[in-house]
Amino acid sequence: MKEWYDKINNTRSVGSLEKIRIAVFGKKGILAEKFAQMKTAKNDEKAQIAKELNTYKSSLMNEYVAKKITLQTLELQAAMQAESIDVSLHSSKSQTGALHPVMETMDRIVEYFASMNFAVKTGNMIEDDFNNFEALNLPKYHPARDMQDTFYFKDEMLLRTHTSPVQIRTMMSTKPPIRMIAPGAVFRRDYDLTHTPMFHQVEGLLVEEEGKVSFANLKYILEDFLKYMFGDIEVRFRPSFFPFTEPSAEVDISCVFCSGKGCRICSKTGWLEVLGCGIVDQNVFEAVKYKNVSGYAFGLGVERFAMLIHQIGDLRSLFEGDIKLLEQFQ
Repeated sequence: MKEWYDKINNTRSVGSLEKIRIAVFGKKGILAEKFAQMKTAKNDEKAQIAKELNTYKSSLMNEYVAKKITLQTLELQAAMQAESIDVSLHSSKSQTGALHPVMETMDRIVEYFASMNFAVKTGNMIEDDFNNFEALNLPKYHPARDMQDTFYFKDEMLLRTHTSPVQIRTMMSTKPPIRMIAPGAVFRRDYDLTHTPMFHQVEGLLVEEEGKVSFANLKYILEDFLKYMFGDIEVRFRPSFFPFTEPSAEVDISCVFCSGKGCRICSKTGWLEVLGCGIVDQNVFEAVKYKNVSGYAFGLGVERFAMLIHQIGDLRSLFEGDIKLLEQFQ
């Protein structure tokens, strides 16, 4: 029986040790055979044989358990060594991270207006009807509400469709003068090449004493801002309509793809619309209980700017997390 001690001590793997366990302790193992042979032994010898076999079994089991623990420890150490990583080694696969193009564009926009002494304000994404619509000269059943494609909750709560509610709340809690921008995410029920249900806007507001603000002031700062963002481009203002500004204008830049010559992107016009603006309507000032003031406001889509700056054809690709696209902005 000493041979089994030697076999246990000489084995070099857990798998081999398991085979020994079955050969010794299994139902058809050596010990099972020895216990079965007691049937033919003399009655006065059976007690002694059983005592010897149990002692041997216990001793052999202790040897087996100790060897198994040793082998398992060695195998674990070998596996850990094989999988170890020297973190001090240089890896050619390491890559530099980068801002998402939308966030990078947002930062550039905020940086410009912050340098022009505009405060940066943020607000809640869930808004009420008054701050999102009524205070902005969009009373109930106003046809312009249909343009917003709003996500509604109960009790007239909704996901904000623009960051204008931040302007309303700022005016209701602050006395003029006000010089602010409101960057952030907004939500509308729309999804195609140029629209997504969630996107980002930056809206600006300036309020001063009556007579101190004119459309010329607005025109100057927007022209300077657009040249800061797009470089050497032409800028034009077209009359438009927005419920919260009067007069209102849409602002175009010469196409950044064809330099104003006319292409498929600009529908052969040579111009691309980039933002809306205007002089704040007096009904908005009345809603926030402002008197004897004037001001201007503007708003732009950050994704729109990112697409034009980086020449991205499909807005939805900015939100798909495609690593091949994002790697281009390192």
